[in-house]
Amino acid sequence: MEKKRGFEIAKGFENSGINLPVRKTKYSAGYDIEAAEDCTIPPYVAGSKPTLVKTGLKAYMEDDEMLLLYNRSSNPGKKGLVLANGVGVVDKDYYGNPDNDGAVMFAFFNMKPEAVEIKKGDAIGQAIFQKYLITDDDIATGERVGGFGSTSK
Repeated sequence: MEKKRGFEIAKGFENSGINLPVRKTKYSAGYDIEAAEDCTIPPYVAGSKPTLVKTGLKAYMEDDEMLLLYNRSSNPGKKGLVLANGVGVVDKDYYGNPDNDGAVMFAFFNMKPEAVEIKKGDAIGQAIFQKYLITDDDIATGERVGGFGSTSK
């Protein structure tokens, strides 16, 4: 079978019991993503950085695709968790990068006054593969040289 798009276990997580994402129903758009390890997300304080929650996953896809990371609909109301970037965008060339092998993470802020505990295996978000378009005059020729947040460097 030709590989078009999917998930794999990222380096460093091979023996961590990571579950590959699945869609729960045949009409679900998103693949449910779980936390790779226990972590604590402290309450938000102005100027603080988001907490990166590891998934232990990497994603491969076709040239004109991206993986979009969305929050669970229950996270803001029940846990006070919001995605720092609104929607995470994972580019094709993030896969297998030399910094972190393309390991996908969710960047959360906690809007509740108390810390939120995430346990390994907790569902933290969903991921959706999507095609994208480029402009007629697109001239992008750069190549990724790093991992998380490296395209602006």
